[in-house]
Amino acid sequence: MAAFDTTRTTYGSTGLFGRIGDLVASAAGAFAAWNDARATRNALSGLSDRELADIGMCRGDIESVASGKSVF
Repeated sequence: MAAFDTTRTTYGSTGLFGRIGDLVASAAGAFAAWNDARATRNALSGLSDRELADIGMCRGDIESVASGKSVF
C-alpha cells in the first residue's frame, strides 16, 4: 500500500505570494506611521502657544515630535 503525503513545509522560502504579502504589510505599516504623524501634527498645531508652553514645547518642536524624533 502506498502513502501520499500532502503536507509541505516552506522553510526558508515564502514564494511570490509571501513576498507580496510582505510588501502589503510594509506598505500598511508605512501608511499607519504616516497617519499617526499626521494626527499628532494636527493635534499639536491646534493648541495655542500657551498650551504648548504648558507641556514644554514650542511651535518649532511640532514636526520633530510628529516624526518621532524626541526633543526632550
